[in-house]
Amino acid sequence: MSRDDSPLPDAGPPAGADPIRVLLVDDHAMVRSGFSMMLSVEDDIEVVGEAANGAEAVVVARETRPDVVLMDVQMPVLDGIEATRRVVAEDLGRVVILTTFDRDDYLFDALDAGASGFLLKNAEPDQLVDAVRVVGRGSGILAPEVTRRVIERMTGERAAPRRPDPPGLARLTEREREVFVLVGRGLSNGEIAARLFLGEATVKTHVSSCLAKLHLRDRVQAVVLAHEAGLISPKEA
Repeated sequence: MSRDDSPLPDAGPPAGADPIRVLLVDDHAMVRSGFSMMLSVEDDIEVVGEAANGAEAVVVARETRPDVVLMDVQMPVLDGIEATRRVVAEDLGRVVILTTFDRDDYLFDALDAGASGFLLKNAEPDQLVDAVRVVGRGSGILAPEVTRRVIERMTGERAAPRRPDPPGLARLTEREREVFVLVGRGLSNGEIAARLFLGEATVKTHVSSCLAKLHLRDRVQAVVLAHEAGLISPKEA
């Protein structure tokens, strides 16, 4: 998958870039410690704070202004969904949800709250590092297995009611609309390029144009909007 929709082994930092500032949020100290050790050895990543629940996360985010918040979901005091909503509302950082899919019922709510990505807790260390880099540099991330499960929830048991077409949808060109629909189905830039017989650079340009015209932060929001607008049917997903 391409760099702006999933972690890649070569998703290294731009030359001369400032370190990506990361806030770790999990109610288990050992989990936070493990993530901290994985990330702190990277020259371009700096762990600037930790929090044991969502309420602490908002406070620490205000103090540290991280680029990326790695957010657990199930926590005491304030869960990760509401914490994500507050962090995003105050523009305190981009949130990556850390989840164990089989037990987590809050993924759709996390998308609504403004999460920029999802990462499974059993991901490999290099996936965690690459995810931080991808989101920290301004892109969204949906791992393939996460994308498919999110789509299943949105088009199946928890399908959202169709909402009116967003104003920007009419401004998309025919090709941009094609690309947008495929993004909504969870395809990577590489997969879209193969499907439409385009170069990946061209697809990336179309994706960026779609996000700008629809006022979306990243392709995570694009997946939600495509389904809520009724552009993707359950059968297509």
